[in-house]
Amino acid sequence: MSESTGVPRPARPTLSRQIRDGLLQRIVAGELGEGDRLIETKIALEFGTSQAPVREALRQLEGLGLIESQPRHGSRVLPFAEQTIREAYILRAALEETATRLAMLAGAVPFDLLGEAVEEMHRCARDGDVPGIGLASARFHRHVVQAGGNGLLARAWEALQIEARTAIALMVTRPELERVAEEHRELLEVMRAGDVETACRHARDHQWAYADTPHDPYGMPRRQDGNG
Repeated sequence: MSESTGVPRPARPTLSRQIRDGLLQRIVAGELGEGDRLIETKIALEFGTSQAPVREALRQLEGLGLIESQPRHGSRVLPFAEQTIREAYILRAALEETATRLAMLAGAVPFDLLGEAVEEMHRCARDGDVPGIGLASARFHRHVVQAGGNGLLARAWEALQIEARTAIALMVTRPELERVAEEHRELLEVMRAGDVETACRHARDHQWAYADTPHDPYGMPRRQDGNG
């Protein structure tokens, strides 16, 4: 914890996650386009690491549907598909609605931890820290999912690679950061009010809003080599 504020410091990202997020940003921004090859040795050299974390980063990107591995040919970038974002948020909506119900019925909602995550999001919004607000958002929802006490649900939620998908959504939708933080504060207040059905509906609609938001990766800067 921070000695001055008592707020837990975010865990330092692993090397594989740093590589994954770096490549992810290039794919979403169009710097890496459809069909581009991702060569482990070159990526390892760029990041100054061995191939092991690169291999893990590529595995995670494949799980996100952004690249595909080809035997003896490495990995290549797939077309950026808006549908992959929509499908993930629809599934998240169902999982988090259920987790909210379970946590509230059990009286297990960790309000203090959720409040800390919201305050972190507001700090990130003031600083213009997009990666930070994404991590704080994922932490907020992870607390609710874990409080639900259903291990299978939690594993399904984690399998979605929430931090990475949140980063994608923030990059392509580019929402007002203060509004993102405020949406989570509103969700927290609804849960504090104690109406289970209203809270579950709010948790579901919070994710559906991102599923229904038009995503336009091509509105972001593209590479200028004529292929992107």
